[in-house]
Amino acid sequence: MPRTIWSGAISFGLVTVPIHVRSAVEDHSIHFRQYHLKDMSRVRVRKICELEDREVAQDEIGKGYEVSKDQVVAVLDEELRALPLPTAKAIEIETFVPADSIDPLQIGEGYYLEPDGQIAAKPYTLLRRALERSAKVAVAKFAWSGRERLGLLRVIDQVIVLHAMKWPDEIRDPSSLAPQAVEVDEKEIEQAQALIDGMTRDDLEGEEFTDRYTDALAEVIKAKRGGSELPESAEPAAQSGQVVDLMAALQESVAKARVARGEDATVHEMPRKKAAAGRTAKKTAAKETAAKKTAKKTAKTAGGTAKKAPAKAAKKAPAKKTAAKKPRRSA
Repeated sequence: MPRTIWSGAISFGLVTVPIHVRSAVEDHSIHFRQYHLKDMSRVRVRKICELEDREVAQDEIGKGYEVSKDQVVAVLDEELRALPLPTAKAIEIETFVPADSIDPLQIGEGYYLEPDGQIAAKPYTLLRRALERSAKVAVAKFAWSGRERLGLLRVIDQVIVLHAMKWPDEIRDPSSLAPQAVEVDEKEIEQAQALIDGMTRDDLEGEEFTDRYTDALAEVIKAKRGGSELPESAEPAAQSGQVVDLMAALQESVAKARVARGEDATVHEMPRKKAAAGRTAKKTAAKETAAKKTAKKTAKTAGGTAKKAPAKAAKKAPAKKTAAKKPRRSA
C-alpha cells in the first residue's frame, strides 16, 4: 500500500470526511545515480553554506524569501502550517460541475482518498454515492507544498479520487500556435473519421500500452551485467523525401486498422480518382460534342454552297431544283 502523503478532511457543506491521501500512480522508470566514470565512485551533491564554507545538515536548512539581494525573510514550516486558510487543514469543495466541462489540460496527478477509520465511512460513502448519482465532479481547493491548489474529485471503483488541477490563469493561450487556414477536402475528413472509427477501442489494455523504453533499458543493463552483446536496435524506415498523398495515406491507414481489428481490409477506389475520371469523361464528351458541332457546321456550309449553286442553274434547268436539296436533307 502506498504511503500516506497528507492527512486531513474533505469539507462538504457542513459535512466533514476525515481522509488519508495516497498516491494513485506508480513510477516504474529506471533511475540512475551519478558516478565518476574513471573510478566509478559516487558523485554526490553537498549543501555548502557560502559564509561558513562548510557542509550543513538538513535540520539546519530552512526556507527564505529573497526580498532583495541584501534582504532575505526566513519563513518557518510551523508558520506555513499555521496559515489562516481553511484549505490548510481540509479539501474544501467549492462547487459541482459536469465532468466534460473541465479542460483535460487542467487536470494533473491523481491521489486516492481513503476514509480515516470507521467514523469516516458513512460520510465518505454518502459523498461517493451522491457523486455517482449526479454524474458530476466536485471542484475543490486545498493547500499542499506551500501553496493553495485547485482540485477535482471524482469516483473510480467506489473510491474518491482527487486530481490536482491548474488554475485557469496557468493555462497559456494557444491561439498563436494555430496554423494558417488551409483547404481540407470533405472526402479527406470522411477518411480521417473512418480511421478514428477503425482505431477506436473500449480500453487501454494490451501489450501496445507498455513502457517499451524502460523494457529496452532493462535489457541493456541485463546484457552489460552479464557481459553479453547489447541488443540491436531496429533500423528506422527510410524516408522517400517525396510529398505524401494525404488521401492515399489515410486509406492505407484505414486498411491497416481494419486488418488489426480482423475486418475486411479491401481498399476501394479513392473518391479523388473517381472525380478525376469523371472530369476526364467530361473532357472527352466535350471534345466529341465540339467535333459534332464542327461536322455540323461543315455540313451546313457545304449544304449552303450546294443550295446556291443549283439556284443559279435553276434559271436554266428548273427540273434539277429538287435534286439540289438532297445534300441539305442528308446533313
